[in-house]
Amino acid sequence: MLSTELKSTIQGAYSRFLEAKGLKARYGQRLMIAEVAKALGAVPCDEEGRRVGDPAVVAVEAGTGTGKTVAYSLAAIPAAKAAGKRLVIATATVALQEQIVHKDLPDIMRNAGLNFSFALAKGRGRYLCLSKLDALLQEGEAQNATAQLFEDEGFAIDVDEASLKLFTKMIEKLASNRWDGDRDSWPEALEDPVWARLTTDHSQCTNRHCPNFQQCTFFKAREGMGKVDVIVTNHDMVLADLALGGGAVLPDPKDTLYVFDEGHHLPDKAIGHFAHFTRLRSTADWLEQTARNLTKLLAQHPLPGDLGKFIEQVPELARELKSQMQFMYGACEQLADFRPGEDMQGRERPRHRFVGGLVPEHIREMGIELKQGFARLTDLYTRLADLLKEGMEGEVNIGIASHQAEEWYPLFGTLLARAQGSWELWVAFTAEDPEGSPPMARWLTLVEAGASYDLEVNASPILAAEMLRRNLWNVAFGAVVTSATLTALGRFDRFRMRAGLPKDAVTAVVPSPFHHADAGVLRVPDLRADPRDSAAHTAAIIRDLPGLVEGSRGSLVLFSSRRQMQDVFEGVDRDWRRQVFIQGNLSKQETLNKHKARVDGGESSVLFGLASFAEGVDLPGAYCEHVVIAKIPFAVPDDPVEAALAEWIEARGGNPFMEIAVPDASLRLIQACGRLLRTEQDRGMITLLDRRVVTQRYGKAILDALPPFRREIG
Repeated sequence: MLSTELKSTIQGAYSRFLEAKGLKARYGQRLMIAEVAKALGAVPCDEEGRRVGDPAVVAVEAGTGTGKTVAYSLAAIPAAKAAGKRLVIATATVALQEQIVHKDLPDIMRNAGLNFSFALAKGRGRYLCLSKLDALLQEGEAQNATAQLFEDEGFAIDVDEASLKLFTKMIEKLASNRWDGDRDSWPEALEDPVWARLTTDHSQCTNRHCPNFQQCTFFKAREGMGKVDVIVTNHDMVLADLALGGGAVLPDPKDTLYVFDEGHHLPDKAIGHFAHFTRLRSTADWLEQTARNLTKLLAQHPLPGDLGKFIEQVPELARELKSQMQFMYGACEQLADFRPGEDMQGRERPRHRFVGGLVPEHIREMGIELKQGFARLTDLYTRLADLLKEGMEGEVNIGIASHQAEEWYPLFGTLLARAQGSWELWVAFTAEDPEGSPPMARWLTLVEAGASYDLEVNASPILAAEMLRRNLWNVAFGAVVTSATLTALGRFDRFRMRAGLPKDAVTAVVPSPFHHADAGVLRVPDLRADPRDSAAHTAAIIRDLPGLVEGSRGSLVLFSSRRQMQDVFEGVDRDWRRQVFIQGNLSKQETLNKHKARVDGGESSVLFGLASFAEGVDLPGAYCEHVVIAKIPFAVPDDPVEAALAEWIEARGGNPFMEIAVPDASLRLIQACGRLLRTEQDRGMITLLDRRVVTQRYGKAILDALPPFRREIG
């Protein structure tokens, strides 16, 4: 039970916060504070402060405008301090992380009278590697001679004039303390290929052996993290830490209270974390290149002892694996019946799925050979990496100088990570699924590779429930999951199944402060076209869309298919098309900025977008007065993970359409509708161009789960 002292601390903090900000208490926010406080403030412990009994987990759905961050922070920070634990707040997006660190927590600290410290923990890949920047600025001088052998491993050192200008600007800003080396704080957008040359990962990093270790932007950011009360990070970092057993990068889960904001993403993030893929042709090319590089390296540096012995074994093994990869390519190419289709991001992805996750025996046997070969390669690279670490210490003579060991370590670290990634794929691809457990989804994807094609081999869990249950819920001191969309069709069943919530986990829905019935209308007109007839439905949208959005300053039109979005764009009148910004032509942020600028200039603007515009896009006021949704957003039918899950549920006597497809579509539709009202002052309209919500039996459940806008059914 919540102690009187803790209850008083939380209530006092909330009262002070409201008074200092001149705000009135929000009913939903008060309820959320109470739910989080009850769950995290009364965890039974033994004499050593370890949780005893059932997992302490609460899932709270809190509508837009509730003030979730303030609610969970005001309850969880005092609860963590009272229990002598640390609080980890994890989000799905960088944008929310930065809002919490730069706006919400400082605001709470200033106004709620709570005394706590906090820090942001990002992955190494968000930070500049000074050694890489040095090497790029020196344009491959003598000490980088070895890197020239490995240009294809991401160690390319050619620097054009524009890049040199950028890198020089970076070093100047670092030197004058005007930049902290964080990608997200660089004033201009940095393209992924440019940034990839400037950052590193754990496999390449020499840590304290690096000459720039004392100035390292990543380790500087990590300094003091062991002492702060609150760590803000992302879902991926929590999952990576848990995969290492917990406590490797973040605090030990047993001594941690977690808050997962944007928590509806957590199950998919967990699946992605344990999914594997490899490309057959490009991996074969990489193996051949590695064999050539290392043969050349041995010719330049005759190496005594174990270092030379291990390196000498790699070229022959790499070429053997290359040959096996080529045989696997031929076998898969012969077997596969690639079906065209889009993924959830609207990208074209021709795929061949192995039904039930069952791979034909001859393919599986070839996969087992590859698994064994990559296990041997991983072992060799592990031994080489360990030797190079000893060489960097300078205490053991491994046949090369310590500075050369430092230079070689990132190269062999990269090779080790690649070999290990391939080994993990073939382990997952050839494993026998335990009876009664959900099988792995296994499939092939045809991908463009320059002027030709490559085959991508994929293996992915279909549910993350058991992983999250075993690695997170059962070991954490306590956890909160929150989002505006945790329920589907008004129930937590979908999230419970996908996230593996403990059976005793508390679930709660707290209301949004928005008065939906006063603020907006949900309209379902009769287009006289069945959405299942794609051509007729597209023609009807082309005919009616300009009239539907007329009079709205900012409109957002959401499609479930890139093909339909493109067809509608090309089909509307050319003059009307001039006011449309279509997703994909520019970056997402640039598209949104141009849309806002046009509305600010007094003109009408229409955004055409796919799934990524249906969530996390914030367009308050005039920027979005009308949301048009082309279809009920059912999942792409050929998505391999969803198809495998549906198959498994059906084999167990369930109804995958009602248990998966309809709840998932309901959730996505609610997220899409959530684009309309972003503040309590917003007003507008939602138009759904899919009458299945009124003509099909499942439609009523989907319609009734939507926010309570006024309805106009045509």
